[in-house]
Amino acid sequence: MSIPISGIADEIYNELGSPADITTGSVGYWLRSNVGDLNILINKKFYIDDFQEVAIPSGSADSFDTVEKSIFKMLYSIHYYERLFRNALGAASVDGIIETDENGFRTKSVNKNELAKTYATLRKQINEELMVLTKNYNINEAKPIQVAGDDTIGDPGRSYTYSNYVRNLENI
Repeated sequence: MSIPISGIADEIYNELGSPADITTGSVGYWLRSNVGDLNILINKKFYIDDFQEVAIPSGSADSFDTVEKSIFKMLYSIHYYERLFRNALGAASVDGIIETDENGFRTKSVNKNELAKTYATLRKQINEELMVLTKNYNINEAKPIQVAGDDTIGDPGRSYTYSNYVRNLENI
C-alpha cells in the first residue's frame, strides 16, 4: 500500500497549526528529499515512486503504517523547530518591537533569546521522543536473519534443565 506524500505533508502542516512560514508543498519536498533519513533510522528501504507516494520494494514484507508515518512526521518536526531556532538566533540582534503606543510612550518587544530557548527545548523534546519511538520500533520489528541448528532434537532419555546446561558449558 502506497501513501501519498501530499497527505503526510498536509497532516504535518495541520498538526503544526498551519504556520504562515511554510506550505504543504515545502513540507512535501522535504519529505521526498529525506526519506533516506527515515530508512536509516528504522532500517527499511522505502522510496518515493513516480506517483509521489511512499512505496515499498516489491517482494518486501515491510509496510508503511501509522508508526512509520509518525516517525517520519517527527523527523520533519525536528527539522521545523531547528529552522525556527536558527532564525530566532539570527534575529536576536534585531530589536523586535511588536506593540507601540505613541501617547502613552509604551513599547512591547519580544525577547529573541527566550524564543530561541523555547524552540531549542521543543526540538530536544521531540528528538528524545523520536529516539524512544525508534528504539522500541527497531526492537519490535527485529527478526532473526538466520536460525542455525535444531534445538528441538535432544536425547530422548535425558531431561534438560538449566543446571545441566550450565554444567555442560563448563565442561567444554
